[in-house]
Amino acid sequence: MTNATTRPRGTRRRILVWAVACGLMAFALWYFWPGAAVGPGGPGGRGFRMSGQATPVSVAQAAAGRIDRTLRALGTVTPLATVTIRARVDGPLQSVNFADGQAVQADEVLAVIDPQPFRVQLEQALGQQMQHAAQLDQARRDLARYEQLFKQDSVARQQLDAARAQVRELQGQAKSDQAAVDNARLQLGYTEIRAPVDGRLGLRKVDAGNMIRASDTDGLVVLTQSRPMDVVFSIPQTRLQALLEARRATPDLQTRLFSDAAGTALATGVLVAVDNQIDVATGTVQLKARFDNADESLFPNQFVQVRLRLGAQDGVTLPLRAVQRGSQGEYVYRVDAGNKAHVVPVVTGVDDGERVVIESGVQAGDTVVVEGTDRLRDGSDVEIVAPEGPAS
Repeated sequence: MTNATTRPRGTRRRILVWAVACGLMAFALWYFWPGAAVGPGGPGGRGFRMSGQATPVSVAQAAAGRIDRTLRALGTVTPLATVTIRARVDGPLQSVNFADGQAVQADEVLAVIDPQPFRVQLEQALGQQMQHAAQLDQARRDLARYEQLFKQDSVARQQLDAARAQVRELQGQAKSDQAAVDNARLQLGYTEIRAPVDGRLGLRKVDAGNMIRASDTDGLVVLTQSRPMDVVFSIPQTRLQALLEARRATPDLQTRLFSDAAGTALATGVLVAVDNQIDVATGTVQLKARFDNADESLFPNQFVQVRLRLGAQDGVTLPLRAVQRGSQGEYVYRVDAGNKAHVVPVVTGVDDGERVVIESGVQAGDTVVVEGTDRLRDGSDVEIVAPEGPAS
């Protein structure tokens, strides 16, 4: 009897739990369904908006106008030259003549390797050159005497030919000696490590007193040429034709850099190069702009926002925030005469940060939603609460 009584009671409890769960799910679906918008009173408040009522939105009119044609991209600051300063000869580092982060000029002595062993090699080469030079002078005098005696038929031609060969041999030796002297001087000059270009040094990697070798991979310090500075960035291949047309009209297109999308301008420069091929993996082409960087506000490998101005363009324009992006591409919500919002695919052109050119999909005079799009669906009723005037 006890088991029979417990079984129906457990069954009723499970049925009750399932009923409550189904009720909660139904309420959640009703509450979060796009048609059931929440009013100013918040969830559960007296501002609850029932399904089928209009959604409040802000709208703007598409209008014919002119905007600056600006291409936006993310760029990387790249030095004009990056040099790892290495030794050309082996030896103990005698002195380091720079401070970490110091700005240096080209040909400035950065460090000195002990030059004494290389001075000894130079003296040895000079001594050998002097010895062979004396032998050459003697051979030339002997040749002159043999030529005079040969004219008098006092020596055989074989002796004359041997004297001439001796002179040529010593002349060749003189050239080898000169090369040895020049090489010794060159090696001695390598004991002074000089800056190849103007720029700013990084942190030194070797201190004075250490043995330094030409085979060291890390080198002594890294030098970057920071004035001027380049920025490398990429644009989609679909914008390449417009860029080339603008560059044919104005070769030095203005390029501005910003720290972020809404930040202040860092520098203004010009476009200097367009890559000769499109990256097949990304469908983009690389560009390079150059900046004076007189205040050294740009640092190597810094990420910056790039705005490349192509000129002015006329067309139908909309506020940039009216354009939505989805899995099928870009679109806007156009409001018809019956205050219904309809999804309209659009093709956008260049923008100036606030307004964008609409190449197709919207005509001048059309009303589009700029705020309140998060709860809209195709065919939703809307209530216009903040209309914006058309752009000039």
